[in-house]
Amino acid sequence: RENFIHLCNPHLEKMKEDILYHFALGTGTHDFPTLFGDVKFVCVGGSPSRMKAFIAYIAEELGLGGPGCDYPNICAGTDRYAMYKVGPVLSVSHGMGIPSISIMLHELIKLLYHAKCSDITIIRIGTSGGIGLEPGSVVITRQSVDATFKPQLEQVVLGKTVIRSTNLDEQLAKELMQCSKEIGQFNTVIGNTMCTLDFYEGQGRLDGAICLYDEEEKLQYLKNAYDSGVRNIEMESSVFAAMCNLSGVKAAVVCVTLLNRLEGDQISSSHDILVEYQQRPQKLVGYFIKKSLGKV
Repeated sequence: RENFIHLCNPHLEKMKEDILYHFALGTGTHDFPTLFGDVKFVCVGGSPSRMKAFIAYIAEELGLGGPGCDYPNICAGTDRYAMYKVGPVLSVSHGMGIPSISIMLHELIKLLYHAKCSDITIIRIGTSGGIGLEPGSVVITRQSVDATFKPQLEQVVLGKTVIRSTNLDEQLAKELMQCSKEIGQFNTVIGNTMCTLDFYEGQGRLDGAICLYDEEEKLQYLKNAYDSGVRNIEMESSVFAAMCNLSGVKAAVVCVTLLNRLEGDQISSSHDILVEYQQRPQKLVGYFIKKSLGKV
């Protein structure tokens, strides 16, 4: 069962039914193997609308749907997350920040386990703040690091601090990089991604409601991050990497940068440019999925 989902929880085997509350799904009410057993690729991202746009895009790319096709939200019974499926691809929203994506991942990993899925690849596609990169650059994460640049997730479990690895699949990152070279439409790099606990002070911004440091301190911190290998900042990659590692799932993080944080804190690009930027991770991951399925 090397290529199957591994659950690090012996208690689940004793349960007669597993209710995935935040998905409004359950093993007693839904046939998981029939619904999800053919899934090979799972793409997750912050907003429901972006993940719906992605499933429409990948459906057309794979020849499984076209303009005007409707893709129902599998999690319509809840307003916490949205989930869409076409062929072997599942697209799921995770909200913003470590707590939100952590809840989603617990239930997603159990869903894939109950569905008896194998050879799964999970990729987070999203947006981020870049460091030393032109806006619109795509970063494929080598390691997720914390705000002190350590490749780890520090979590408190039963009052004790637990440290978990946040490395991501090196071969998968290389394959995605090769796909970007074949597309040849935008700058892509492999680098470390800093995962923070908030958007403002945690990322050294000067424009929050509270800021007790000066611009020089901020810039020095960001330069230190760059020197340590960090190329972008977001708020979900550490727990994503840690949980995928523990579950034996190949995982990658592919995020576009919306600005260069060494030059400012606020996003000033026009709406149309931002929409095009946000499509870049979708294009890269879509091409990767097509190539993996022999459709390129």
